[in-house]
Amino acid sequence: MSTKPTEQSPHKGKTGLQRIWNASRYSLDGLSAAVRHEAAFRQEVLLAVLLIPAALFTPADGTGKALMIASVLLVLIVELLNSAIEAAVDRTSLENHVLAKRAKDMGSAAVMLALINVPVVWGLVLFARTP
Repeated sequence: MSTKPTEQSPHKGKTGLQRIWNASRYSLDGLSAAVRHEAAFRQEVLLAVLLIPAALFTPADGTGKALMIASVLLVLIVELLNSAIEAAVDRTSLENHVLAKRAKDMGSAAVMLALINVPVVWGLVLFARTP
């Protein structure tokens, strides 16, 4: 029984330390592109710069602080994914299309939910009463 080889990207050939180096460089390129081209990402980075140190100085325990910081980092992660979706959709076509709108709107909704998650988590950590 013969199987047809699966096609792979020519960029997937690196292994070991070279792969880790390349992946790190691509990640930094992505962060740099987000900072240069995405105003929302810059605003959310500013939010993170303010809230992450604030979380460290709250009276919350370690788990609470971790949850507070994770909720802020989640916003940045979701914004990066949303920006990637928007860039891919725009690369495909700048023409108005119902599916393009749906993809962009869903990405935006994901960012909104991540932003709502921040005050919910912070409020529960800082103000919830334990029995």
